[in-house]
Amino acid sequence: MKRLMTVLLCAGITAVAVVPAHASLKVAATPVTAAEAVDNSVDSLEVLAQAVAKDSTRFDDLSALGILYLERDKAEEAITVLQRAHDLRPEDRKVLVNLGAAMDATGRQAQAQKYYRQVLDAFPGDSVAACRLATSLYSEGNVAESVKLLDQLIHSSPRAHCAYFSMGVAFANAGIYRDAMRMWRKVVELAPASPEGISAKESLEVLEKFVGR
Repeated sequence: MKRLMTVLLCAGITAVAVVPAHASLKVAATPVTAAEAVDNSVDSLEVLAQAVAKDSTRFDDLSALGILYLERDKAEEAITVLQRAHDLRPEDRKVLVNLGAAMDATGRQAQAQKYYRQVLDAFPGDSVAACRLATSLYSEGNVAESVKLLDQLIHSSPRAHCAYFSMGVAFANAGIYRDAMRMWRKVVELAPASPEGISAKESLEVLEKFVGR
C-alpha cells in the first residue's frame, strides 16, 4: 500500500509518521472465485482486470479493481475504473471516497475535495470522508480549515481514530510534539491494529526517545 511520508525534524533527529494513503477506507475487494481464493499464486488484480475487460458493467468488479489499483500505487488506472463505477452508482460513498483518494494521489486536490464533500453532504457523520477531506486540505496548505474539521470530527465522533492520527501529524509538523504524541497514543488505544495505529506506534517510539514520555 502506498504510504505518504511526513518527516518531523527534531533538532537533528528525524522521526517519521507513516500515513497510509487510503487508511480507514473500510472497503473490501470483492472475492473473485473459490478456486482463485485457494490458489494464492493468482494475482487478484489481473483476474479482476480481465473480468472488467470482458464486462465493464459489473459495479462490484469495477469498485474492487479500483481499490486494488490504489493499493498498487496505480492512481490513474484507479480513476479510470472508479469513474465507471461512479457512473453506475453516482451516490455510492465508498466509490466517491476512493475516487477522492485517487485524485489526491495525482495532485488533483480540488477534485478530490469535491468528492469528499459530496459524501459529507449526504452522510454528514462519515468520518472517513471527513478525515480524507482534512488531509487533502492540509496537503495544499489549508491548515486552519483542516485542523478545524479534525477538531469538529473528534468532538462529534470521539472514536474516529483517523482524526486523532491526522491531528497528530498536524501537531508534529508544527513542532508541538507532546500534543502529537497524545493524539497518537489515542490512535493506538482506539485502533492498535489499524494502519494508522501501527504508524502511530512507530512514530511514538521515535518521538518518545527524543522528547521523553
